[in-house]
Amino acid sequence: MSSSAKLTPKGYKPRLIESRLDFLMDAFGCVEVTGPKWCGKTWTALSRSTSVARLDEPAVREAAEVDPKLALMGDTPHLVDEWQEVPEVWDAARRYVDDSGNKRGQLLLTGSTSLKQDMRERVHHSGAGRIARLRMRPMALVETGDSAGSVSMAALLDGQELAPARCETQISDVARWCCRGGWPANLGLSDEAAAETARQYVQSVLDVNVADERRSPDTARRLLRALALNESQAATYKTLAKDMGYADHVPDADTIASYLELFTRLMLIEDLRGWEPALRSKSRVRVKPKHYFCDPSIAAALIGATPSRLLRDTQTLGMLFENLVIRDLRVFLSTYAGLGNELWYYRDDRGLEVDAIVECGDRWAGIEVKLSDTKADEGAESLLKLRDRVTSNLAAKNAAPAFLAVVVGRGSLAYTRKDGVLVIPAALLGA
Repeated sequence: MSSSAKLTPKGYKPRLIESRLDFLMDAFGCVEVTGPKWCGKTWTALSRSTSVARLDEPAVREAAEVDPKLALMGDTPHLVDEWQEVPEVWDAARRYVDDSGNKRGQLLLTGSTSLKQDMRERVHHSGAGRIARLRMRPMALVETGDSAGSVSMAALLDGQELAPARCETQISDVARWCCRGGWPANLGLSDEAAAETARQYVQSVLDVNVADERRSPDTARRLLRALALNESQAATYKTLAKDMGYADHVPDADTIASYLELFTRLMLIEDLRGWEPALRSKSRVRVKPKHYFCDPSIAAALIGATPSRLLRDTQTLGMLFENLVIRDLRVFLSTYAGLGNELWYYRDDRGLEVDAIVECGDRWAGIEVKLSDTKADEGAESLLKLRDRVTSNLAAKNAAPAFLAVVVGRGSLAYTRKDGVLVIPAALLGA
């Protein structure tokens, strides 16, 4: 599909997800693009559309509530933005595709929140075979122009050797990346103006989404801050409740769980679950998940971090940088075809932990995230231990990793160590 569609917004910057979106539009009558607010999904969908109905506009929403088919009127490909405002649009889209003889590339749906239970009951068909789903996230470094993208993760997963590449990044660059975030609206803004985006994002969630759910904005803000304080940790409900800072009471587990469910439904946070190579292992569900924000700038905003402050607190900067790398890895995986593309972390009962496990089809790779290449030895040691534990059980016939890599913030060279572990600056990593 041409990237010069009629509704492409002025100033639109191409996204990695476009090739996957085009593929799905060629294979399905309708594609739903989901993602957190302000991540750019509407602009990307507009770049593939010739007409649009915006259900966050009162008059358009009111018409769709009377007759959902009215939201689907327009030249194709037709975009219905924020379709979840009128859940009945989903079934109408499915019928539209059926009535067209399952013609491909007819409709696009975008949404920034998953349906809650009472609204899901208003959707009667899964959309299987008619509606494909695609998850979008804030921009990776390679999309914002902060990474050259010369090291392809897909190529490494395919078994290609790493070609040495050079860049020059400093800790100050990492601090800027974490505070600016991957928001398309930040492109071209000063660091000070860009940092305001995440603060306004959090305020919007509290003022609009949390209020619409009849939840407490104070409880939501406190829990979000507790999540930020425990960034990149598998924090328990007890720890989160304690870090919410209430003097007179501690929220119970059900309260914590309900707010975490809300944040997940808003795509504000995304869980990273524990990995075990045996496909039927119970470890995949028994290891506590980590809660990562969709973008590190949100955590930075919640704890009042600025680039200058982070340079004096490299431990916090390291946790934010891990969130950034997890974001980018998820962006890359979302562009790959096939089932089984997933991101995990590893932790066992012997204290070994690895930050990220990439699964793509029948291949896997281990990745450690370090703020500086001076910590590459430490990361490589953990990765080699993981490889040995995974492959030592011959009866399990577990595959060796496609690659092992330490992704670093400050660094000047992507290269292969003598032990086979790759060292890759984040400013060189691409899809």
